[in-house]
Amino acid sequence: MNIEVSPIGFVKNLRKKPIDDQWSEVLSEIELTGGIPENALLGLEHFSHVEVIYFFDQVNPEDIVYSNHPRGNKAYPLVGIFAQRKKDRPNQLGLCVGEIIKVEKRKIYLKYLDAIDGTPVLDIKPVMNEFLPKSDVKHPDWSRDLMKNYW
Repeated sequence: MNIEVSPIGFVKNLRKKPIDDQWSEVLSEIELTGGIPENALLGLEHFSHVEVIYFFDQVNPEDIVYSNHPRGNKAYPLVGIFAQRKKDRPNQLGLCVGEIIKVEKRKIYLKYLDAIDGTPVLDIKPVMNEFLPKSDVKHPDWSRDLMKNYW
C-alpha cells in the first residue's frame, strides 16, 4: 500500500544543514502552503506548544538504516531505528514538540523545533496535557548522554 501526503507548510529558519546539536538557538517559522486556508490556524494562539510532523526530505534513501550505534558512536549500544530518533528512518518522518512564540495569519513562530530550513511540514497538532504520558517517561542512560547538547 502506498500513502500520499502533501505538505501543509514549510519550515523557515537559519539552520541549513541537519546538525545534531544546539537546536535551542534556532528560531523557526512554519508558513502554510497556498492550498491551506489561514483559518486552519484559528485558535492555535491559545496553546503553548504544538507537535509538528515533518518529512526528512534531504535524507538519501540509500542512507536509511534499521539498526546502528546512535550517531555512529560504538560507546552506545546497537539499537533498532525504532529505539532512536535518527533522521535516516524508513518513512523519513520527523516529530517534534515546538514551543509557540506567536501565531500570525498564515505563520506559526516556534522555538525548540529541530527541522532545518525548507523542511516540508505534514501536520501540526496542539499539545494537550490529556495526550501526554500518564506514567513516568523512562529512557536509557546512553540516550541522556546523546541528548546532552541537543537543546
